[in-house]
Order: sequence, then C-alpha cells, then structure tokens
Amino acid sequence: MTTSESMHTDRGAQHSMERPATTPAEPAGATAVVAPPEGGGHHVFELPRVTALLMHALPRFIEGVIAPVAVFYAALTLLGLNGALVAAVAWVYGGIAYRYARGHRVSGMLLLAAVGVTVRAATAAATHSAVMYFLQPTLGTLTISLAFLASVPLGRPLAMKLARDMAPIPEAFLKHDRVHRFFLRISLLWSMVLFANVGVSLWMLFNESISMYLWFRTGIVAGLGAVGVAVSVWGFKRLVRHVNHEPAPTA
Repeated sequence: MTTSESMHTDRGAQHSMERPATTPAEPAGATAVVAPPEGGGHHVFELPRVTALLMHALPRFIEGVIAPVAVFYAALTLLGLNGALVAAVAWVYGGIAYRYARGHRVSGMLLLAAVGVTVRAATAAATHSAVMYFLQPTLGTLTISLAFLASVPLGRPLAMKLARDMAPIPEAFLKHDRVHRFFLRISLLWSMVLFANVGVSLWMLFNESISMYLWFRTGIVAGLGAVGVAVSVWGFKRLVRHVNHEPAPTA
C-alpha cells in the first residue's frame, strides 16, 4: 500500500522513477472475485501472493530508491554539490527520454515530478545547500502524514481511498463496518510511519553529513516502510478471512 517517500530518498526525485509511464500489469495472482464463498458470506476477495507482490515491486524499488541515491552520491563525491544536482535532474529527465524512446506514454504526474526536481535543484544551487534539496520533499511527507491523520477523525480513511485506487476491491466489501474500522486503523498506522520518517529525516539532515543522510536515512525509511507494509498486508489478510466467513445477511 502503499507505496514507496512510504518509503525513499527524496520523494520528488524518486517519484519519477517509481511509476512507469504506462499502466503496469497486475502482478500474477492478483484477483478479485465478487461471489459468495462456500458456506455463505459476503464476498470472496483473493489477495495477490506475497512473492508476486515482491517481484513486482523489487525492480521499482531499485530504480526509484537505490539508483537515485547511488547516482546522487557518486556525483557528489566526484563532482561536488552542483554536479550532484545536475545528475539528479539528469536521472529524472533521462527516465522520461528512455520512455519516449521506447514508445511509452509519459504521464502528467511524471512530468510534474520532473518540474519539481528541477525547481528543488535550482533552489539548492542558488543557496549552495544540499539541505534545501532534501528538506522540501521531507516537508511534503509531513503534509501526507497529516492528511492520513486528519482522515481518521473525519471517518474518511485515506488508506481506503488509496486501496480502492490501487486494487480491484469490490465496493460492497469496502462498505462493511469491519473493513471501514480496519482502514481507519491503517490510516493511523501510516500517519505514524510517515511521522517517524519525517523525524528521522529532519534529525539526520541537520545533524549528519549528506553521505550519512543518503544511506542511513534511506535504509531506516525503507525499514519503516517495510514494517508498515507487512502490518498492513497481515491485517488485511486477517480481515478478508473474517469477512469472507461471515454468514450472508438475510434479505
């Protein structure tokens, strides 16, 4: 669920490489069947196999998280701050050019991410501060965290909206009271995960070197994201099992 600044070096720079220009095919094993299960119940909803999800996400994780860090760090070491900023921008636009060359559609979101990285790089170059480059996406993560948190007392869990956008989940399943309560808890969980992400990022950004920030912060944030994903998937599997085995409502 989310995914991946669930999880990243810098939200704007990575975002361009996290999402392909074309709509990705669903991973093998991802199915949603709207049919009553044996013995009665509401809906049968089969989750994708965990191995299929991992194989689907791994190339995007490498491309969107590990590679941008390696590119920025290598350029910073060899060329200095300005060279690293140029390399970060080149990485994003190189991804766009690659998609054009392959005949793939380039999404508007990808183009907006490229503009965002360009503005951030220009700001960092003008102030001669790498902190400014990484501070901006961290503040964006704080905003997303607050959005998750605010959706809980409003009774409109943001996690449910994201799940609906990313997976073919039956609407009747989402209207179940137990499902709604689950997504309220998951929204609160991701708010806490992202708050922790922001706290770690800000502390390391202002107290450690950029190289320490790049690698250790990336590892910590990836770990936090992995825990959030693991808890979310485990909880959702448990939820599906309970809901599918409930007796069907009488007419």
